[in-house]
Amino acid sequence: MKDRILSVDIFRGMTIVLMILVNTPGTWSAVYAPLLHAKWHGYTPTDLVFPFFLFIVGTSIVFAYKNKTLEASVYKKITIRSLKLIGLGLFLGAFTISFPFIKEFAEIRFPGVLQRIGVVFFFASILFLNLDWKKLIAVAAILLVGYWLLMVFVPVEGVASTLERAPNNLANWLDVQVFGSHNYKPDYDPEGLLSTIPSIVSSLLGIFTGLILVSKQAKKVTLLFGIGGSMLLVGHLWDLFFPINKALWTSSFVLVTAGWANIVLALIYYLTDVKKIRFGSIFRYAGANAIVVYFLSSFISKLFYLIKIDEETSLHGWLFEKIYVHDFLSLQMSSLLYGLSVVAFYCILAQVLYKRKIFIKV
Repeated sequence: MKDRILSVDIFRGMTIVLMILVNTPGTWSAVYAPLLHAKWHGYTPTDLVFPFFLFIVGTSIVFAYKNKTLEASVYKKITIRSLKLIGLGLFLGAFTISFPFIKEFAEIRFPGVLQRIGVVFFFASILFLNLDWKKLIAVAAILLVGYWLLMVFVPVEGVASTLERAPNNLANWLDVQVFGSHNYKPDYDPEGLLSTIPSIVSSLLGIFTGLILVSKQAKKVTLLFGIGGSMLLVGHLWDLFFPINKALWTSSFVLVTAGWANIVLALIYYLTDVKKIRFGSIFRYAGANAIVVYFLSSFISKLFYLIKIDEETSLHGWLFEKIYVHDFLSLQMSSLLYGLSVVAFYCILAQVLYKRKIFIKV
């Protein structure tokens, strides 16, 4: 689009690159702490990556639909795109290399990253098309406070709810009741049903930022830094009562991650759109085919784990051991170098697609 903002494309691509990096270490037994998720409460840099993507989905919704009229064709396109994302996610969860290339039904994971992106995109787009910014703020506040009240005050089968990883955690309990064996873990799923509600707010907060970026507001950078700092403050204060937790996607987690997203985007916007400093082109290339690059990285990574060199060694493990493991490198460094090599491959692929003007829309 003519009014496309470079910093948004760079931010999206940067997020996809980080998603690939944290998902493809050489070995999960040797990963630097910042590249791992927090064990439960709290957050690491890795925990920022997925909410950053949902945030930029919201920002992108503004650019895509700010001039759209409320027609059936618009809703149809939104619905189809959402279903495609959900379908791709279900495919990743169900695929195996053994004929008929589908796992046993009981082993298929229903929730997932792409599924959550699809659901969040659908609801955030519909809300944006039908509500002004004041009503969107009200919806965001109601969802965050409502989720907090549900998680803290609603008992589970007569037992007071907990925010720990336990059977009487409302979100975990609901996932087990609804999805059964189709969760990521036997007792919970980080992209579960109830926690999808606050994840929609992550995208709504991105919509607010998008509205600022397309407005005639003079001091956009200052405003984004201010909003980001305020969200960080409120989120960390809320952490005292409703702990920051990615697996539960708590309300404090939503605010803290959106706060950091605003600050990072404000910095990139200042450098690229205000000062016109040229950098981050490789991220722009990745951002242009973000979902396709992410899907391919996930699918090929899964293949590398499923293909066996022998009874005990996967193709992934064989490549890591033969190419990256050396006496002069720590195992953590070897693991990181493997991940960086994977990232480099997909960055080159994204650049080739971009230069050839191949943009695959999902």
